[in-house]
Amino acid sequence: MAATANRILRMEDVHISFGDTQALRGLSFDVREGEIFGFLGPSGAGKTTTIKILTRQLNPDMGSVELFGEKINTLKQSVFDRIGVLSDNSGLYERLTVWENLQLFADLNRLPYSAIDTALAQVGLENEKKKLAKNLSRGMKQRLMLVRAVLHKPALLFLDEPTAALDPSTSQQIHKMLRGLNREGTTIFLTTHNMEEADKLCNRVAFLNHGVIVACDAPEALKLQYARDEITALVQDGTVHQFHKTPQDLRRLADLLEGNALLTLHSQEPNLEEIFLQLTGRDLA
Repeated sequence: MAATANRILRMEDVHISFGDTQALRGLSFDVREGEIFGFLGPSGAGKTTTIKILTRQLNPDMGSVELFGEKINTLKQSVFDRIGVLSDNSGLYERLTVWENLQLFADLNRLPYSAIDTALAQVGLENEKKKLAKNLSRGMKQRLMLVRAVLHKPALLFLDEPTAALDPSTSQQIHKMLRGLNREGTTIFLTTHNMEEADKLCNRVAFLNHGVIVACDAPEALKLQYARDEITALVQDGTVHQFHKTPQDLRRLADLLEGNALLTLHSQEPNLEEIFLQLTGRDLA
């Protein structure tokens, strides 16, 4: 997952309200070209609203939004041909087959039909192409909408909870597909409350809570930053020892290492969900 210093999108001090509810409160961040950027938070945190602003479905009350280095309100419509979107309002033509849904999209983007077969195989739908969309399971519909969003290999891909309705095996297929797209140059903006998924896929993650970002960094950097000052060791005699990062404890640990007395050694790094809870006092349900 290569990343460069070039910004492909930026939001600065963005606010938006719906009635008396402030959905975003001074939101500021950027996404670098070539990275997979995770935008993480519980339902209602403002993730979908952010995508709708970045895809020009909503206008913010105030603040600056840029895509591909230009103000979003000055972009020509043709620029959006370089963008793919899978969101909560991505619909299908229910009375058309899987193939016909994708054929329409391929025709609009002047794509060869061979691209359809390749993409369907990547998500395990190659045997369903003659089935009507209305007869697909929820998970199959999600996979079909994802194929449609990436069929033209967009420069920038917005994904709103892309594996929410999928079983673990299919989710792994989707992850493999997304990594391949990213290697080929697609920048991916991923919203999810699945912290394990974000940890596997993302170069950087931002934690969104009540419309503001409370932390943003690489997953490993965040885990190291919020790691507990504790090391657990299992010794040959079956006893468990706790060590802190003090000179005295480190000398004790060195003695056990020199004496070949250790069976296992574990640092106490939190996962992303534990960090989010520590920062916000909220879980991700």
